[in-house]
Amino acid sequence: MQWRKTLIAAAVTLGLLVPAHAMAKTDVLFGGASIVGVYYQVALQISNLMNKQMGDQYNYIGRPTGGSVFNINAMSQKSFEFGVAQSDRNYQAYEGLEDWKGKPVKNLRSVFSMHPETVLLVTRKDTGIKKVEDIKGKRINIGNPGSGQRFNAEEVLRIYGIDQNKDIRAESLQQHEASRALVDRKIDAFFYTVGNPSAAIEEPAQSVDIAIVPLDHPDIRKLAEEKPYYVFTTIPAGTYKGVDYDVPTYAVTATVITHEEVPNDVVYDMVKTVFDNLDDLKSSHAAFRNLDPKSMLEGLSAPFHPGAAKYYKEKGWQ
Repeated sequence: MQWRKTLIAAAVTLGLLVPAHAMAKTDVLFGGASIVGVYYQVALQISNLMNKQMGDQYNYIGRPTGGSVFNINAMSQKSFEFGVAQSDRNYQAYEGLEDWKGKPVKNLRSVFSMHPETVLLVTRKDTGIKKVEDIKGKRINIGNPGSGQRFNAEEVLRIYGIDQNKDIRAESLQQHEASRALVDRKIDAFFYTVGNPSAAIEEPAQSVDIAIVPLDHPDIRKLAEEKPYYVFTTIPAGTYKGVDYDVPTYAVTATVITHEEVPNDVVYDMVKTVFDNLDDLKSSHAAFRNLDPKSMLEGLSAPFHPGAAKYYKEKGWQ
């Protein structure tokens, strides 16, 4: 038995000599959104990149979540280290508006922007829905509570004078459920705010003939002019199977957020790794292919986290 005690004592001694960073990695939770959406891909692909480049120090976990509101609230509660949120929701949270009226999330911090997220109204061609007003009397998914798409859907309905409680049969499905429901004819259309191309639209388009309804109301163009987090844009013809026409709409920006108590070195390491390996990130998903450093520092309403600001100053970008 003495030899066993000697081995245990030696193992303990050796363990004490191992540097702390070699003994345990730092777990980092990164919140995305629906598994069929691009937000989840942001969380997943950045996590993959971090685990590939800095796996000796960090264990990144990209998680599906309920979306922008969920992720922002997770930041306020310090439940995640990073998350993805629409630029409009980021602005509202920091300023204490809409869902956060009177309760601003002042610990929210910006990291960088990702891809533009277009507001879409997707339907089947057999529904006869060609303009927004045609959804009256139809079953329409407006998105799950706690998602950015829900806010945008309600915004579009207000602009077009459509009462979601009286004029349509509103559903609150997660996006992966809505995509399937469109194919199964359980809904007639769905709103979705997403980067393009999105699997949530590509997959239904393989099973049914889809159409995307233009969102070109004068008040939408006015919104894009007045609000710093909106832009008016066009989805090019051919982006999705069967949609052989340009689709005018408006867009927000997907923003990566954190909270002020995440250590500076954790944020710095993530930002540096992303920008030093930007080509790898761009090639990981079609929605990321046009990312460039200049645009990734725009559309951010909460202050930069000091760890991110440190890297941008080193690069002369801030």
